[in-house]
Amino acid sequence: MIQLHDKHFVPFITADDIDAVVTRMAKQAENDLKGEIPVFIGVLNGAFMVVSDFVKHYDGPCEVSFVKLASYEGTESTGEIKQLIGLSQSLEGRSVVIIEDIVDTGNTIVELKKMFESQNVKQLKIATLFFKPEAYTKDIALDYIGFEIPNKFIVGYGLDYDGLGRNLPEIYQLQ
Repeated sequence: MIQLHDKHFVPFITADDIDAVVTRMAKQAENDLKGEIPVFIGVLNGAFMVVSDFVKHYDGPCEVSFVKLASYEGTESTGEIKQLIGLSQSLEGRSVVIIEDIVDTGNTIVELKKMFESQNVKQLKIATLFFKPEAYTKDIALDYIGFEIPNKFIVGYGLDYDGLGRNLPEIYQLQ
């Protein structure tokens, strides 16, 4: 068990399991995007670790960029999406893969889809390491899903609780 601020978390998913799933997702994308030079867009701050490992396992040419959106305060989604850092490059005619750390309600995915469709991308795919189907309220298909997990708060591997826990190599769940 670990403590971050005032909350206790218990082990949930090992670093080895995460690595195996990220490798699988990267290989799926590689097969789907043959002949393309995709742009992988990581959603900061949480996705920095999954993006790093994803591109290490992707054996084709690719580009990487990031956007920063915010929707959480503490352990709860605010329901509002704020864009803090945006893209500086044109993506028109490009194949884009959004890489998320976690998808729960889907509000961030809706905003991201709007952002990228307005840039006339050739194709848009969505990858998420963690997916909470119980919390998902949108009709947008997710192309690459690592783990389906219960609707409980998790930390580690890039995900945080009020700034702490991002550096943990495994996932912990709120006790």
